[in-house]
Amino acid sequence: MTRIVVIDLHGQFTHLERRALRDVGVDTEIVSADTDPEALDADGIVLSGGPDMDRVGNAPAYLDLDVPVLGICLGMQLIAVERGGAVGGGDYGGYADVDVEIVDDEDPLVGSLAPETRVWASHADEVTEVPEGFVRTATSDVCDVEAMANTDENLYGVQWHPEVAHTERGEEVFENFVAICESA
Repeated sequence: MTRIVVIDLHGQFTHLERRALRDVGVDTEIVSADTDPEALDADGIVLSGGPDMDRVGNAPAYLDLDVPVLGICLGMQLIAVERGGAVGGGDYGGYADVDVEIVDDEDPLVGSLAPETRVWASHADEVTEVPEGFVRTATSDVCDVEAMANTDENLYGVQWHPEVAHTERGEEVFENFVAICESA
């Protein structure tokens, strides 16, 4: 059975990320971000959302474990910073419904959502510069980089929260990530 661990970056929805993965039929658990990278036994990793970069523990090292990684909100921002991109404050702060345009319908994570989807997202901070080797895969009127991917490294990120009920096709994002993990 496919095993995907959720790294707890102290977000308010981390438990929902685990539940969403369990609901799509994978073995999953929430793991502390202080866990030694060599101790992780997983076919994939989800970096949860969270309040800030000061409490990400060993999460940067998890990007080099040669398993697919999905960063959600802060998790995507962490991937961007660690791979040479940039993160800054968004023009639109708190949580809200956002219409997201999928700009890469071939992307294995979000391409199936094309041409657009409605999501629940926070934009207090957001990726302002996509790292080299990554492509922007989704955008919106409030955030230029709603999703990004580096398929060569199997690193993916979404600014929104696919685990919450307000996101229309969130389960599909998790199903797509499971498929990425199973084919890696």
